[in-house]
Amino acid sequence: MIKLFQKKPQILSPRVVIRPHRSWQFHLSTAVTVCSLLALLSWVMYEAGKQAANDHHDTAEEKSTYLFDPGSCQQTKKQQLCIQIGDLAQQLQISTTASQNLAEEVKSLASENDQLKEKLAFFQHLVASNTKSGISIYQFSLKETETPGKYRYALTLIQGGERPSDFKGNLRFKVKMTQNGQSKAVPLTGKNAKQDFPVHFKFFHRLEENFEVAPDTTIENIQVQIYKNGDKKPLVTETVQPAS
Repeated sequence: MIKLFQKKPQILSPRVVIRPHRSWQFHLSTAVTVCSLLALLSWVMYEAGKQAANDHHDTAEEKSTYLFDPGSCQQTKKQQLCIQIGDLAQQLQISTTASQNLAEEVKSLASENDQLKEKLAFFQHLVASNTKSGISIYQFSLKETETPGKYRYALTLIQGGERPSDFKGNLRFKVKMTQNGQSKAVPLTGKNAKQDFPVHFKFFHRLEENFEVAPDTTIENIQVQIYKNGDKKPLVTETVQPAS
């Protein structure tokens, strides 16, 4: 006997997920908690950074103390390092002082060398002048001083010859200048308000004097004439411009 069983049809339906309902108070509490945690984390990071900066400042200050305050340096535990730094600083100071002294000595030697060269050239010129008789100008210069309107001129005369006699004569100076757009030549006068500057020498004679002009005056040149007593015609005439 055969029994037939009939299958009941299955009913398919979508799954339904049941989630608990959360109120707005729960969401607000969660947001407040998260914000509090973030604020706490930010504060911790800020304090850590501040502490690191303070530690760096203290380290720099400690190094500065070692470099510039030997007394404080000796009070720390790094006495050996402090002693080494002190020795290096002393060596550096000695080296700097030695370099400055060497520079001053080199400058002094250079100045002496220039003076010796000038003297050597002078004596060479003097020896050469002895082969011929007469008066000659070895050096004639004009320079403006640090004071505006004040000038200084220098003149060196040499008399040559085997057995020169004393030279007696006079010097006359004439300054050419431009003032208020006009060019003119003005004679220099000595302390006695005379144009003649008496000279009396045998081998050489040097003269250095100052003169002043108005501040708005431009000096073009200065001329010197050498006269022998009793002569109306100059033996030597020379003109120089101000040195730049």
